[in-house]
Amino acid sequence: MEQAQTRLAQDPVRVLRKRVQAGLAQNELAARVGISAAQLCRIEKGKSGASASVLSRLAAQLDCEIADLMPPDPTAAMADPTAAMAESNAA
Repeated sequence: MEQAQTRLAQDPVRVLRKRVQAGLAQNELAARVGISAAQLCRIEKGKSGASASVLSRLAAQLDCEIADLMPPDPTAAMADPTAAMAESNAA
């Protein structure tokens, strides 16, 4: 029987920022985490939530805590990733 995985609402901007800071290409990080580059792209664009296990592996590869990949306000989760990017760029 297939076990349902909980999808968490990561902050797409934070995931992207951490990957860029680590100097990793999408395909390189995806391979290290064990997901497709397309899936990582969807996570970074806020079109897909990552499972707890994927977030854990992302954090390990990006040398950060899972909390560093989450939105500061959990209710803002994946409401509008483009608004989050605009706020991020304005800072």
